[in-house]
Amino acid sequence: MAISVLLTLGVIFVNGWTDAPNAIATCISTRCMNVRPAIIMSAIFNFLGVLIMTHLNASVASTISNMVDFGGNAHEALIALCAAMFSIVVYSVGASIFGIPTSESHSLIAGLTGAALAIQNGLDGVNGQEWIKVIYGLVLSLVLGFAIGWAICKALTYLCANVDRRKANGAFKYLQIFAAAAMSFMHGAQDGQKFIGVLLLGVAFANGQPDLSGAVIPVWLMLLCSTVMGVGTSVGGEKIIKSVGMDMVKLERFQGFSADLAGAFCILLSTVFGIPVSTTHTKTSAIMGVGAVKRLSAINMSVVRDMMLTWVFTFPGCGLISFVMAKLFMLLF
Repeated sequence: MAISVLLTLGVIFVNGWTDAPNAIATCISTRCMNVRPAIIMSAIFNFLGVLIMTHLNASVASTISNMVDFGGNAHEALIALCAAMFSIVVYSVGASIFGIPTSESHSLIAGLTGAALAIQNGLDGVNGQEWIKVIYGLVLSLVLGFAIGWAICKALTYLCANVDRRKANGAFKYLQIFAAAAMSFMHGAQDGQKFIGVLLLGVAFANGQPDLSGAVIPVWLMLLCSTVMGVGTSVGGEKIIKSVGMDMVKLERFQGFSADLAGAFCILLSTVFGIPVSTTHTKTSAIMGVGAVKRLSAINMSVVRDMMLTWVFTFPGCGLISFVMAKLFMLLF
């Protein structure tokens, strides 16, 4: 139990370190905030997002905990869960070393799925009705993120066409800080719930229960997840910020505001319906939509291609590591 909790907290910390900086990347690249104050702000709103949204709507945590079946042996299930968390840490840290905005959400889903397949020796380890929500989330984050980012930016282009540029930049500085805070809040709401679902699974397995029937999320668990994620965010992720906020598209302040607002709205919509989405996917798609308002050539497609390849490799890569680790852990323990 202690090992599963520590590994899960390690994954939450890595999430705050590598994934959460996506939420503030555009705010920093448009020089609305300096790096350290932005990271501190993001840490605070990540904390609040986990705490508040889990109280209001915990459907994402339910989806994560029910999408896989670790079987009826609680001891083996706990070992497999530990293997999944260990694999996610290995995969995520390796990707972050190269400054690639890896998706912790997809790493988590792939890790849990790989371990469940290993323990069940087949597709019985996957609950198709819940797992399909991952596909919904993938499409939603890409299509809706791009479309809403484009629509907001296009509308602002028309509305502010005759506004004094200096005054507009001054106003959008504060609007973008607000939107970045909202993006951080929703990141905490989405990703915090995912890991709360995993921690609940660990507690159930440690108590000899093979599922989460009748489980209630305690306040201390919300506080623990939000605190660890906030600390992870405060460590910073300058490489991630550079890749997402500076290398992909050169943004002005109203464009950064459009991307952040679009991303936050998409994640809010997904969270309400219990659909796990990637903050990285959503934010990147919104930035691409904003860039497309100017012209498609404004998007640095080499950065986009590298990110897409990373996302494509996350499911098989992290899933395979988790599958092998789960088999190995069950042999050793």
